[in-house]
Parts: sequence; C-alpha cells; structure tokens
Amino acid sequence: MYVVTNREVRETKSGEPADLDIFGKKPNRDGPNELRIVRVERDGNDWAAETLKDELLVREARALRDQWNLDINPSVVRHASLKVACELYEQTQTSGRNLAVYVHGYNNDIRDVVETAEAIEQQHGVICVVFSWPANGGGPVSGTVAYRRDKKDARASMDALNRFFEKMQFFHEKLTAGMRERLREVAAQRHPDNPDRTQALYAKLCSEQCETKLSLICHSMGNYVLKYALRPSMGGARALLFDNVCLVAADTNNAGHDSWVGSLDVRNRVYVFINEHDFALKWSRRKPGEEQLPRLGHYIKNLSAANAFYIDVTRAGGVGEAHGYFVGEVPAANEQLKQLFTAALNGGSPESAPDSVLRFAADLNLYRLVGG
Repeated sequence: MYVVTNREVRETKSGEPADLDIFGKKPNRDGPNELRIVRVERDGNDWAAETLKDELLVREARALRDQWNLDINPSVVRHASLKVACELYEQTQTSGRNLAVYVHGYNNDIRDVVETAEAIEQQHGVICVVFSWPANGGGPVSGTVAYRRDKKDARASMDALNRFFEKMQFFHEKLTAGMRERLREVAAQRHPDNPDRTQALYAKLCSEQCETKLSLICHSMGNYVLKYALRPSMGGARALLFDNVCLVAADTNNAGHDSWVGSLDVRNRVYVFINEHDFALKWSRRKPGEEQLPRLGHYIKNLSAANAFYIDVTRAGGVGEAHGYFVGEVPAANEQLKQLFTAALNGGSPESAPDSVLRFAADLNLYRLVGG
C-alpha cells in the first residue's frame, strides 16, 4: 500500500532493506506542508518500507503519459505521485476493487496506521491509501499534554491534507479524461459511419469503465484534520472528489459541526458514525477547554447537517465502548456492522438497500443499527 505523509521520513536507497522505523514522529523538517510517498508492504510478521524519489525521469513520465493518454507535460508533471496515481488506477481497473483513503486519529504510531489500513483492505475489499500525520501522543495513557500536542499537529496538517486532495483531484481528472478519449476512439472505429451508434457505444463503454468508487474514511482526530482542511474556501478538501465520506468516531465538537460537515461535496453520501459509549471520546471530553464539549462521534443530539446521514451503532452487537469499531474484532463478530461499513466504503448507500438493517429515528434524525 501507499502512505502519503507530512511526517519526517528517512530516505531509503533502491534495494536497501528498511522497515517502519523510517517514519519519524515529528512533522517534515521542511515544514508540515511537505508531502512524501512511502511504499509499504507486508514482510512476514513485519513491514518493509521504501521512500519514493521525489521526481521521475522525463522519459518515465513520458511513458506514463503515452500509456494512459494523459494531457500533461512530462517535463513538468513528473513527481512520484504521477506513477503512484497510474499504478492505483491500474489496480482498480484490473481488480475491480474500489479505492478508500484513510485518515487516522490521534495516539497512532505508524504501525497502528498501516495495520488498520491492511484490515480495511481485507475486511471491506477496497484498495486503501493512507494519509498519515504526526500523531504519536495522546490517549488515556499519555494525558492532556500529549493530546493537545496531537491537536496542534492535526491543525498544522490541514494544508498537507489539502495538497494531497488537490493532487488526487488532478490525477483523477487526467486519468478519467484519458480513459474517456480512448473509449471515444474505440466507439468511432467500430461505427465510423453511424454517429448515433458511436455515441451509444461510447456511453455503454464509459458506464462499464467508470464504475470505480472513491471514498474517504476519517477516524477520531482525523476528522479534526479534515475540519481544518475545509476552512480555506478553495482548499482541495472542498473538491467534488469522493463518492462517500465516512466520519467515524469524530473527535470534534458536536456544536457547530453542521458548518463544516455541510461544506463536504460528495457524489453520494456523507456518513457520520456515532457510538454513545465510545471510551476514547468520553475521555477526550474530560479535557479542559473546548474538549469539554460533547464530541460529534458520541452524541446523538443536535444532528443538523443537511447533507449528513447519521448512523448510531451504540446498540449494535459487540460495539460496547469501542472507538475503532469499523475494523478488527467488532465487525468480524457482527456481520451486519461489517456489511454496513463495507457498503459505505465502496460507495454504496446501505440505508437505501431493500434489505437494509438500519432503522430511521425521525425524532433524532439518525439511523440505528441494533443487534447483529
């Protein structure tokens, strides 16, 4: 999998064995807006990591341009992100899997992050790309100082997340346009003298080839990073990029959440997942200052964002006080909960399915999953 990060990262040489220790615990030395891409692969019981070079050779960029019919200048657009975008696009086309971007929460070291991303892939059948910010302190063990330090790093990471989204938007548009142009040529070659049949075939081919869905899942304080990324009116977080956005166990204030959640522009759904007994959010609410306010991820009042679908999983079997109930043992033991997240992360609309296990509570403006 690929990890996009604004953490400090130790450079690796081609062929040099390296592990997750190449990731630092502080922001990039050149500033918190600087992004690096790291390829991470499972290596037995451990992980192997490789830092990608910042730039491709011009001939490499030219080859990718020609292969994918991209409208780019290979002398200018030749960062590592070009190669990664093409590889991920090819994976979605050959495997039929959808793509999910994961923004983790606080008190997560990089091993926690990649193992959660691996679980997202395995349990929900998607290709996962990670955005990792310097979240290494906080939680019940580390206390208030470390929690505040993570919040500071989260705010400082907003521009890095926007830059990441802008890159995604750019390559998504270029790859989609290149694909559509190729399909237009195929349709024209099959029906050179019949414009109506050419257009009909083109529409059919586009429908078959454009089925890949792109979703975003933000967990815990990852929602806080997203909230701040949405502040600039022209930021990448505001782009129409994702089919679904899943805000899970959001460690942000419930009060006023409609202003930033409401600014999310998606093709399908914005889901807000809530567990009233979430132990981590109960703890964070006891912190001084704004952290005393009810958190969005554990409060079922004031659910007022017009574009949001609120889902309460408090009474779902096995959830209990869990904070990370979207992967791991909880969904593994609760098939209904697993199916709910699998549908959401694959661009679906689980509340609209004919066999939906969600029940709408109109008085609270939320859906409930009970049992499972």
